[in-house]
Amino acid sequence: MTTYNLDKIFRPGSVGVIGASDKKGSIGHALVRNLQKGGYKGKIVPINPNHRVISGLNAYPSIGDIGQAVDLAVIATPMKTVPSIIRKCVKAGVGGAMVNLYATFADQMPLPGKMAFISQSGALIGPILDLSLKKQIGFSHFVSVGSMIDADFGDLVDYLGNDPDVSSIVLYIEGVTYPRKFMSAARAVSRIKPIIGLKSGRSAAGAKAASSHIGAMAGEGAIYDAAFSRAGIVRVDTIEALFDCAELVGKQPVPKGSGLAVITNAGGPGVMAADALASFGLEPVRLRPETIGQLDEFLPPFWSKENPVDILGDATPETYRRAVEVCVSAPEINGLVIVFVPQVVRDAADVAETLSEVLRGKSYPVFAVLMGGEGIEKGREIFSKAGIPTYETPERAIQAFMYMNSYAHNLELLQQTPPKLHRTLEFDKARAAAIVTRALSKKQPFLTEIESKEILSAYGIPVNRTGEAASAEEAVHMAQQIGYPVAMKICSKDIIHKSDANGVQLNLRGDRNVRETFREIMADAHAYDPKAELTGVTIQSMVDRTDYELILGSKKDPLFGPVILFGMGGIMTEILKDQAIAFPPLNRLLARRLMESTRVYQLLKGYRNRPPADLGRLEEILIGLSQLVIDFPEISELEINPLILMGDRLCAVDARVIIKPSKITSPLHLVISPYPDQYETTTRTRGGLDIFIRPIKPEDTSLLLGLFHDLSRESIYYRFFTPLRTLPEEMLARFTQLDYDRDMALVAMERSQPEEKILGVASLMSKAGGIEPVFAVVVGDPWQGKGVGTALMEHLIAIARERGMASICGFVLAENTHMLALARKLGFDISKVPGEAQYELRTDLGPVNRGVKERRQ
Repeated sequence: MTTYNLDKIFRPGSVGVIGASDKKGSIGHALVRNLQKGGYKGKIVPINPNHRVISGLNAYPSIGDIGQAVDLAVIATPMKTVPSIIRKCVKAGVGGAMVNLYATFADQMPLPGKMAFISQSGALIGPILDLSLKKQIGFSHFVSVGSMIDADFGDLVDYLGNDPDVSSIVLYIEGVTYPRKFMSAARAVSRIKPIIGLKSGRSAAGAKAASSHIGAMAGEGAIYDAAFSRAGIVRVDTIEALFDCAELVGKQPVPKGSGLAVITNAGGPGVMAADALASFGLEPVRLRPETIGQLDEFLPPFWSKENPVDILGDATPETYRRAVEVCVSAPEINGLVIVFVPQVVRDAADVAETLSEVLRGKSYPVFAVLMGGEGIEKGREIFSKAGIPTYETPERAIQAFMYMNSYAHNLELLQQTPPKLHRTLEFDKARAAAIVTRALSKKQPFLTEIESKEILSAYGIPVNRTGEAASAEEAVHMAQQIGYPVAMKICSKDIIHKSDANGVQLNLRGDRNVRETFREIMADAHAYDPKAELTGVTIQSMVDRTDYELILGSKKDPLFGPVILFGMGGIMTEILKDQAIAFPPLNRLLARRLMESTRVYQLLKGYRNRPPADLGRLEEILIGLSQLVIDFPEISELEINPLILMGDRLCAVDARVIIKPSKITSPLHLVISPYPDQYETTTRTRGGLDIFIRPIKPEDTSLLLGLFHDLSRESIYYRFFTPLRTLPEEMLARFTQLDYDRDMALVAMERSQPEEKILGVASLMSKAGGIEPVFAVVVGDPWQGKGVGTALMEHLIAIARERGMASICGFVLAENTHMLALARKLGFDISKVPGEAQYELRTDLGPVNRGVKERRQ
């Protein structure tokens, strides 16, 4: 791992550089030099490869004699010598060891800033460092992670998210090692600071061996897109875009909306900016009449009178200044692009000097486009020093703005709360498990269509009536039972796409028609693939009409686990390529967002003479599909194509499921932890209340608000350490939309009440590295003193122990005597916080269970 700021990350008292020598070209020598240039304030102990001190620090003749005097050993020796050196460091009591800490020969240091850059490619470090110096971009951390044998992206994002000196994080990713840990860290951190990610490699080579449409369409690039979106990461596609975004987040605040204004001294670049916005589905923000009036006061009569604001070619620096002041003050504008095209009578440096002074200290997203070469270089330099990003073209500036606007949009989506289900969804897990177990015992990965539809039916997905026939007469008998008209489809595990083999025939209306079609389908299938095993046909009831055809399915990715796919179905699926991907678990909100990500969604809302689809029922089907792949990690691929919609009815008329053994049990095969129903319990409090305790759900926002209104002003102050009139939306989202891997909140509900009502909440929120989480508990005033808080805390502490936490802590105001009494009853150590009117509560839970932590990676 490479970093320029050793004090910030490790804070050791002394560093021993093992591998240093007198030769100036050595890695060890470069390490010592860069540590000194980087301003490291501790003691640096250079040690040569034979472990003898060479720099006059004779107090440490060898590693064995160093003992605990060196807090961190930096090893810069050949690979084969590293194990023996580490063993000697352990024996000597050295505090820690890292291999090639400063593994770069760059002779310059990054500028200070609040942006952290993490790269999986050491080759990118040099170019980005050079560019950052040219663009005056500063960094809080500059890290190359290398092969990530130990610390990985999840660890670093987690750490940087809790560092107050970091305002944004930029990632270059070639591959994620522990996706569940990475997603957990990114989902938590992206709520408080932007994360920009470039994932290299969008190859579709892996889709060639896919066994279904789903397998072909859910490629690596699409899955990473879905992962970044769910985690709140802004994904960029090119190094150029990464540089542009890095400059923007390093210098400017995140925009609060998409209202962008353009000030330009030439019409053409203004049109280019508007076209670039249009490519993202947006237009320049419409200026209010008041804004236009203010601009009219000083602009020439022939200015554009709209956005883009064309102030004409002879605009002076003073004209630019006044136009910028108006736009920055306009409430409809959330960001400003300043375009300058070189003119004979105007100099870019003069404009940059004037505007830099005006914008100094303003927390407002502004960036400049200076078009040209050497003539405007001085202007770029002035803007860069003033913290204003500069771009060569309007398109690059607009793209950088839109990437950051997408982060603001992601943040808004992360704070939305899902609606509650109108009814309880019931699933028959035992029925589906019998089919899966039977297939595994027979070592038959491809389920028959009937078995596939039976599994879907067990999870609330409607299917049409289907039967199998091995002969023409069996087909006739089955058709008579189902009732004409019927559909006939080839039945073969070797033929993936039935239509390609002429293996689907519809609207068969009599016995003779069925007999003839059976012979034709079997012959065509044999001609299509002479080696295919043909077990017969399926006979199915016909759907009388079709409004829409959809595809739904799942694929188990080797890295990210199961993903859910939704899109336009039918035989044109792979040509139209209208589909979106999401990760389980799904709720109503996430299911609707998945549908909204496709073009077919616009049709599903109703179009011309076509009625709207039952979108609520579609959400339930997606939730059922999500639960199915949560319950069964053995499902390798699942495809419903098509799911037919006719009026308010839905029906899966073709289904395919592939089953394979899984070494990982549910829910550890998921990249996002599902609702942990194993923590649901019932108990009777010492006050005689029969309560139901369960983990909080994203749908609990209205119930949580109800509890808040049951709190007195005093109880609110005791819980939040400040007076509150209500719970803001972002706070509600933070309390209810938990990553159950890192955080836990339990709610207590009275069992005797017909309607759900939260009596109290106890939460446990993680800190950096998952060490010593912080707990909090609150009980509604009507139920205080009845044992609700005790029951919640006892259950929460039991969960913390199960998860291998060494200790938990909390903070209580000095006047909150009831909470202090509860802490004493539960065995917490209580200590006064120096200089504060509050106490810290802490309890040790025993040794950390490393096995639990490892499994959760």
